[in-house]
Amino acid sequence: METLRLGSSGADVTALQNALAAKGFDPGAADGIFGSGTEAAVRAFQASASLSVDGVAGPHTTAALDLVEPPPAISSPIPAVTVDVVSRMCPGAPRTNIQTHLPFVLSALIEPKLVDRSMVLMAIGTIRAETGSFAPISEGVSGFNTPPGGPDFALYEGLQRLGNSQPGDGARFKGRGFVQLTGRFNYTHYSNAIGLGAQLVQNPELANDPKIAADLLAGFLKDHEAQIRAALATGNLIQARKLVNGGSNGLADFEAAYNQGVALLPDKLIVGGRE
Repeated sequence: METLRLGSSGADVTALQNALAAKGFDPGAADGIFGSGTEAAVRAFQASASLSVDGVAGPHTTAALDLVEPPPAISSPIPAVTVDVVSRMCPGAPRTNIQTHLPFVLSALIEPKLVDRSMVLMAIGTIRAETGSFAPISEGVSGFNTPPGGPDFALYEGLQRLGNSQPGDGARFKGRGFVQLTGRFNYTHYSNAIGLGAQLVQNPELANDPKIAADLLAGFLKDHEAQIRAALATGNLIQARKLVNGGSNGLADFEAAYNQGVALLPDKLIVGGRE
């Protein structure tokens, strides 16, 4: 069954509506049209089943509704990504930070299927390059964002590429989190992408919440997955880093973490009893 969302129609939508009704979530008439009633029922079911609440009936939602077989397990290095391993990949980070935040990061990579070795290492390398401390942080004042003697983050004001269109957007939407999300556009886009609606725009500091920061990192990597995978497949760590940072800032830390991870983690691991 294909992914179903608002505006979808056909026999698969009818089957979805019947399955929701059978579970006690009324979508309205089983008319084969994915309207607002069906979307509300999907959201309610997702919340009850501890799934990502986005109102979209993807493979995990339809599997939970017994409409399709569960998606096959993905071979993942996540069980091997221990605090000890990450401590060696990020030697400057306090161990307590890794113990606290690593579970959030690894959990966030599961739903978007970023759990193969290259993407897990991409995520950890990005955190080292962006934060150093393996904790979500706010961007500090520097020559990159503040002119000499000028207001903090004034160089971000009015930047079209960041979507900063209102006075104060530079400081309001400065870099935050594990991936240093920056600019009104990114805060708006990724707030919606991870199911928070407009919450990040209304309260940008939420980007430093550990779970939200991990979801934002995973969402950002997912958006650029094809290009990142192509770069990593050819060993082009410079390009992989540029796809996140836009330049080479933090490149040495990223490369060190990534290469250390390659040495520490096997390419194939036994996960859940299967290779």
